[in-house]
Amino acid sequence: MNQPTTLFDKIWDAHVVKAMNDGPDAVFIDRHFIHEVTSPQAFDGLRKRGIGVFNIARTTATADHNVPTKDQHLPIKEALSRHQVETLRKNCADFGIELYDLGHPYQGIVHIIGPELGLTLPGMTIVCGDSHTSTHGALGNIAFGIGTSEVEQVLATQCILQYKPKRMRININGQLGKGVTSKDIILYVIAQISASGATGYFVEYAGDTIRGLSMEARMTICNMSIEMGARGGLIAPDETTFEYIRGRRFAPQGEAFDQAVELWRELKTDEGAEFDVELNYRAEDIGPMITYGTNPGMGIAVDSHVPNLSEIPQSELASYTKSLAYMGLEPGMELIGKPVDYVFIGSCTNARIEDLRTVAEFVKGKTKAEGVEVWIVPGSVQVSNQAKAEGLDQVFIDAGFELREPGCSACLGMNEDKVPAGKYCISTSNRNFEGRQGQGARTFLASPIMAAAAAVTGKVTDVRELV
Repeated sequence: MNQPTTLFDKIWDAHVVKAMNDGPDAVFIDRHFIHEVTSPQAFDGLRKRGIGVFNIARTTATADHNVPTKDQHLPIKEALSRHQVETLRKNCADFGIELYDLGHPYQGIVHIIGPELGLTLPGMTIVCGDSHTSTHGALGNIAFGIGTSEVEQVLATQCILQYKPKRMRININGQLGKGVTSKDIILYVIAQISASGATGYFVEYAGDTIRGLSMEARMTICNMSIEMGARGGLIAPDETTFEYIRGRRFAPQGEAFDQAVELWRELKTDEGAEFDVELNYRAEDIGPMITYGTNPGMGIAVDSHVPNLSEIPQSELASYTKSLAYMGLEPGMELIGKPVDYVFIGSCTNARIEDLRTVAEFVKGKTKAEGVEVWIVPGSVQVSNQAKAEGLDQVFIDAGFELREPGCSACLGMNEDKVPAGKYCISTSNRNFEGRQGQGARTFLASPIMAAAAAVTGKVTDVRELV
């Protein structure tokens, strides 16, 4: 009998071109996504070696990190951002790669356009010079971020040298409570095991709570796998996955789709397969979450309190007090009622059409609090167009929110959308590092509906009081 095998092992082993004793595997890559930040040096490396891109058909390029989210039809104002995007344009033109540039109907955040275009499919290996490539694993594939030298490696060979990670399964079962979303699930898990608790592992998410989530909610969970140190995260494909893929631009069509689904049904962990680590959580234990510190593991239920010094291990006290000093918070304090200055709803974590619909439904008939600036940034042109077609743009306008053009925006301070020093921002993005949203900016991570609640109240609010 064949030994029971995990989903991760099935996909990985099927893509190993050459296994080396006591060394990394040479792994074939099905889809390579590139953007303007981590690709320039890789292309320069190809030029110096006098070689081209091995397989341009498996390479997809878009501009997202450095792009402005206002007046995208005009030249980019910031010199460095303009140079980054112009360099991507030149490199794609020189090497024959199609670029989803500003103005292109498929432009958007790299981890959002892959699934929505049907470029991301079950059973694939996917890489990008971006840590949040783990997002794609929600469709049942192995997807992970790589460094610039590895970007060059994949461009040159369509393969990558990688050591095989260990396997972890995180099971979540039960019924989510009112106001609790997939963002709360992953923030809860990271808070439980810490920002380094899954280092060296590839995580499979399982359980009936996960099965009950939409594809877009699953993407949010896999997106933040990297925030607990994991190499990536994935969820076995099911009927929800197949229906999401059906009819998408580059997905198999007609009879080819039906044949593909029959193969995708086999992509699951066998009964009895062993993981190096297995963790179990109850959905009922998860409340609306918010971070208080400067890494995603520093999170609490919104109705809880910032940990007291006595609750922190001695070895972590120095970094803990430094983090609270940066955030302007005190041990033991509650966050409910804390005034906020900015609300950012966007990023590869939460800028899909489902996220915008959730926010629009919540804020319809309400207006933002005085003194709060609210940015709604769609994850792609397609998301933006769909939001407008559904009238969500008017809901946001009526509420006093600013609907911007697609891009990474205020997830990170690499474009014009920065939060000023000392200001508090509730953000639906994935990282709350010092300076992540701008020098001196203070970030609370939360779900889209928690962010919307802060937008209309002007302060950290338990969304359960409003829904």
